[in-house]
Amino acid sequence: MPALLNLQKRLPEWNLELIFVDDGSTDGSYELLAEFAEANSAQVKVIKLSRNFGQNPAIQAGLHYATGSCVGIISADLQEPCELFVEMLKAWEYGAKFVLGEREAREESWWHRNISGFYWRLIQKAAFSDLPEMGYDFCLLDRQVVENINHINEKNSPIFILLYWLGYKPVRIPITRKKREIGRSQWRFVKKIKLAIDTLIGFTYLPSRLITFMSMSASLFAFVYLVFLLYRWHVTGAAPLGWMTVVGLLLLLGSLILFALGIVSEYLLRILDESRKRPPYVVDSVKWTPKDNSQDGSGK
Repeated sequence: MPALLNLQKRLPEWNLELIFVDDGSTDGSYELLAEFAEANSAQVKVIKLSRNFGQNPAIQAGLHYATGSCVGIISADLQEPCELFVEMLKAWEYGAKFVLGEREAREESWWHRNISGFYWRLIQKAAFSDLPEMGYDFCLLDRQVVENINHINEKNSPIFILLYWLGYKPVRIPITRKKREIGRSQWRFVKKIKLAIDTLIGFTYLPSRLITFMSMSASLFAFVYLVFLLYRWHVTGAAPLGWMTVVGLLLLLGSLILFALGIVSEYLLRILDESRKRPPYVVDSVKWTPKDNSQDGSGK
């Protein structure tokens, strides 16, 4: 927290607003944030969600309460170098509406690097060819981009992919993602799988096209196999043993049908989520003391 607050010294001509979103933490984080907000009431807002809603809703809440001309996003563990916000701000002043920290290296475990790398490469191939190969979650957005995101109420769309979908050409600043020194990440493997599914369904036609491809492939296989059986019966006068053939075909086609139904179910679940019109997050409390703008002549 002090590292972020120290950015004010490097940006004396700007008013720094820090927004912390407590996403249903149970480790005492909110109490520490509340004390920090009391000591720096004019610059710090603490948004407490009623429970854990996930990364995307938490970022949406932060963007909703941000009031600046530009807004930066960074994870609370500060694995990205927050001091680069100064360089990002300079790019914004020159007209950039979307500035991101492009990872060139990750000081993390082999498992984490490869799982994360596979996800980003998959999305790069399936949806956005110019997406950073090692991904990003550290960026600075112009107010126009923030308003665009605030008007999109999708519940299952990953926020960083959604930013790319908006179409603003990003300015890239190379960074190295540091190893997490304190605490343990809650970004579990199951959550990563859900993120990949949400991204593929929300931003590509790949899952539905996969069903079409499977049906065409299965039909072609069945037709070729039928021709083969007819040829064998015509030439040798013998039909193949039926039990293994029938069981094999039933297993193959049954598996394909269940897999296709699983993909369709994922789409239906997301349609259900959107039709319910439930908010993506619920704010429990906001801790903030508004600054007296009459004493501030900068206007920034």
